[in-house]
Amino acid sequence: MPRFLSSRPDSRLIPLPWNLPLAEWPTDHLVALPRGISRHVVRFIKVGSSVYAAKEVIEHLAIHEYRLLTDLHRTDTPAVEPLAVVTGRVDQAGQPLDPVLVTRHLEFSLPYRALFDFGVRPDTVSRLLDALVVLLARLHLIGFLWGDVSLSNVLFRRDAGQFAAYLVDAETAEMHETLTDGQREHDLMIAHTNLYGEFSDLEAGRMLDPSLDPLKLVDTIIARYRDLWAELTGVEEFPGTETFRIENRVRRLNALGFDVAELDIRTSADGSRIRIQPKVVDAGHHTRRLLRLTGLDTEENQARRLLNDLDTFRARTNQTHIDEAVVAHQWLTECFQPVVTAVPADLRGKREAAQIFHEVLDYRWYASQRQNREVPLVEATWGYIQDVLRALPDEVSGSTVPVSERQLANPYDPSQGFVDDDGPMPVDPWEEAANEAAPNPAFLDIEALRARKR
Repeated sequence: MPRFLSSRPDSRLIPLPWNLPLAEWPTDHLVALPRGISRHVVRFIKVGSSVYAAKEVIEHLAIHEYRLLTDLHRTDTPAVEPLAVVTGRVDQAGQPLDPVLVTRHLEFSLPYRALFDFGVRPDTVSRLLDALVVLLARLHLIGFLWGDVSLSNVLFRRDAGQFAAYLVDAETAEMHETLTDGQREHDLMIAHTNLYGEFSDLEAGRMLDPSLDPLKLVDTIIARYRDLWAELTGVEEFPGTETFRIENRVRRLNALGFDVAELDIRTSADGSRIRIQPKVVDAGHHTRRLLRLTGLDTEENQARRLLNDLDTFRARTNQTHIDEAVVAHQWLTECFQPVVTAVPADLRGKREAAQIFHEVLDYRWYASQRQNREVPLVEATWGYIQDVLRALPDEVSGSTVPVSERQLANPYDPSQGFVDDDGPMPVDPWEEAANEAAPNPAFLDIEALRARKR
């Protein structure tokens, strides 16, 4: 009889055929979703309306990873949510089977190989790298030593004009009070080796744009990480007459999506020099503000975009003197909710609500430019639904490649590839209307951020 270790048990998992190796499970329990390369057997199982990822792994690693993912989930760090570890499995002949770690499937997400298989442009690759850098910095800030930094251990979700990265594998990780510089450098060394191998593999498979060099991509990731870490934790010293630089430092961190919970400020004996260093930095600055004002729980850049629209609404309705929370409730009921509820039920699996609102705002801006008038939000919403949303593939299941275009060799194990890999590159559904859009500045261009704040 299998045993379940879980803090949030789902009784519907109990009747599943745990006496069979995952590779032999009947397909009526499985759902076909794209996944990354893994050294373990991984399957997606469907129980009622819920989808879980199940991974066979030896017992001490399964329990170790479950507890680490639980710690990350409690600290609101981007990682998949652990559900259970199933131990005590034996097959029909009485032979022991490896335990299974069960995590909740992250909706609207894709592994990196599924993205690159669509033919990702260089500027989008840059945004994916930024997402990985931010994830690594956030993990290091809380004392999490990853030990296996790689694209294969990450899932990506849309986040307005950027991407958000989520950790999906913590087998080799360790949690510490703080990390030393040597421990962080160890993670960076592992990242350099793993990422270079993954980008070289993409290049060999002709899935990487010819203008991109694997080694330069890896060097870019390391350089952006060092710049971000220096901005988050580095010491800054300046003349005592330039106290405005204290606020500038906090504003730059807020622009990057981080809050400063503690700032160490020291002055020289004669007051001629000031030295500052952020001591406690928390990610999710815009997410927390939006959640506090509206109750909406979104990704960081989505929150930034929605807050910008809220601020615009407040100014247009001449309510800058009204309490922000009151105006936020009005914006929620008059702007956000009408857009989301206008989407037909059969199309809601194509985008999550905050992403739909972001894309409607983009659609309205382009429509207003073409028509030389300010297109109302309701009109833009219906135009977006008809012109854009209906043509997009369904993403709630994670599947973005029409079956008729590319057929998986094994739909329950996408790592085995496609039946025909020689066809034309399909259109990237993560980059719709991108030919019209102005290129976004690099999210982690710290020097540009400093220049703007000056």
